[in-house]
Amino acid sequence: MKIGIVGLGLIGGSLAKAIKKNTQHSCFALDINKGTIAGAIAQEAIDGEISADSLQSCDVVIVSLHPQQTIDFIIENKGNFRKGGIVIDTCGVKEKIVSAVEDKLTEEGVCFLGCHPMAGREFSGFAYAVDNLFEKASFIMTPTDNTPMKVVKEISHLAYNIGFAKVVVSNAEEHDRVIAFTSQLAHIVSSAYVKSPSLLKQSGFSAGSFKDLTRVAKLNEDMWTTLFLMNKEPLVFEIDCIIARLKEYRDSIASGDAQTLHDLLRDGRELKELSLNQSK
Repeated sequence: MKIGIVGLGLIGGSLAKAIKKNTQHSCFALDINKGTIAGAIAQEAIDGEISADSLQSCDVVIVSLHPQQTIDFIIENKGNFRKGGIVIDTCGVKEKIVSAVEDKLTEEGVCFLGCHPMAGREFSGFAYAVDNLFEKASFIMTPTDNTPMKVVKEISHLAYNIGFAKVVVSNAEEHDRVIAFTSQLAHIVSSAYVKSPSLLKQSGFSAGSFKDLTRVAKLNEDMWTTLFLMNKEPLVFEIDCIIARLKEYRDSIASGDAQTLHDLLRDGRELKELSLNQSK
């Protein structure tokens, strides 16, 4: 199978490296940075460069750009994809993407499947792409009623071959609602946490918990601004939830209410343990 990747950033580059490492598929890429393309070829992460006009030669095209860029690229090049071929994306929101491009590709005889590889690093760009980024990771697919089952099966098979540990089938609405909690809220909290005036005094006083909570504050603000605003209703709901819970902790500490504080901490521990048991 011939696979085309549009955008060789962290995710696109890691997908290319994983495809070349774990499968026999050929992999070609399109990126506005010619140095990135040259580097990918030199590292044998791709078999060569491809142009937008030549995407029709690919059986599967993976568009791995920022959300609005993904929408714009797919719409602008809807006539360049192979008739009967498959186009997937890698964005962290799904409703806005699927609603913007699915019908337009269907009119061209092209199948679109919204996808989200659940993996990342606090760095961006091809320089940080690795061939094992997706080991132990989930690959989420959000087919609609119009998505042929053979497409779901083919992309699921590809994901497992690339190295993903689990393939999850959801719908765009559920994906965005859950991802607001599991990913987007974590980035908001981390970004807010590092704005304490104590941040620059932490040297020598920090360990694993500090590193865990601050890791994703090192984000790409251009991409995450778009992701947050494209998913604003579920994300605002989660922010309101955590504000309410933080107020409970704050009030119990301020008033010296040891029993309430103890109960809040116990409840949090028990919920975490429950979630761990369910994930086994």
